[in-house]
Amino acid sequence: MNRTHLTRRQCLAATGAGMLTFGLAAERPALAAETIRQGYQTNIWGMPTYYLMKSGYLEKHGLAVEEYPVPSGNLTMQQMVARQVDLGTYAGQSLIIGNAKGGLIAVALIEHVGKTARVTARKDLNITKVEDLRGLKIANQTGSSVGNVFVDTIAPQHGLKKGDYQEVRMDVNNMVAALASKTVDAMVNVEPYNVIAVSEGIGTDLMDYSGVDPMPVFMAATPDFVAQKPDLLIAYLKAWLDVANDFKTNPEKVADVIYTFYTGKGYTLSLDVFAKALSRVEVAPGFPTDLTPYMQQQAEILLQSKLINAIPDWSKALRPDFMERARSGA
Repeated sequence: MNRTHLTRRQCLAATGAGMLTFGLAAERPALAAETIRQGYQTNIWGMPTYYLMKSGYLEKHGLAVEEYPVPSGNLTMQQMVARQVDLGTYAGQSLIIGNAKGGLIAVALIEHVGKTARVTARKDLNITKVEDLRGLKIANQTGSSVGNVFVDTIAPQHGLKKGDYQEVRMDVNNMVAALASKTVDAMVNVEPYNVIAVSEGIGTDLMDYSGVDPMPVFMAATPDFVAQKPDLLIAYLKAWLDVANDFKTNPEKVADVIYTFYTGKGYTLSLDVFAKALSRVEVAPGFPTDLTPYMQQQAEILLQSKLINAIPDWSKALRPDFMERARSGA
């Protein structure tokens, strides 16, 4: 687990530095920033959250942050079930499982990522269709939303059932190297790893998920956080509305900030290639009113697969009221 150090701005706020001004009466001491434990995934789905943490908008709304990065959202969900993290993003299937296991609550829809989730095969195999993966080794982060959709929906649609291919369990951030070394023949992955594989001549995209599943990604909170800190949650969502404006009006700034995350990890992709990956993320923080039918469908798939024991109570699992209050300035 990584925790950020306090920024100078946070230190000033916490200590009340600058309270006295020469020749003027003392100002009221600044209140210490409230700290939230933010989980996020280090693939492209988690990068809007990464931008949120680096943008300064949390501090603007009186918040500080501890970072908890993991390779995929289902791991953030598990941390939240264990109450190690307050807030985190993941797709609908992980939210449903998290609600079943730990009462986790969606407080916003952050993005749609169906275009970022892809099945990518080794280029040297000259494979063009998913059905051509029969008998081959497919890297998959088992238990992730992307992994579940592939196994439960996409593979069967292309005539592949369990046993028709060899599933190799692997974190998404290790899959490109496995593809390059020919340890696996294909991968079920998300950006920017797919675009990296393609740009380096390692892989060929067979399909993205957008025609099968739009894959809404939610910001979820633990029930403890929702019950104990509703005002803090509203301030947090106000920061997200500021982030939404940056994604809409200043995408170059956003891309520059997020690009440094991957170059800092040793990836050598160009800014143009990265921008292509980021453009596949449809960021629009809010809470659409038409989510329940989609979530019901996903829950029924999980119930049939015996990954949950009952359909969630959507009035408790989906809480648009906090985002509505954030938008209204409450």
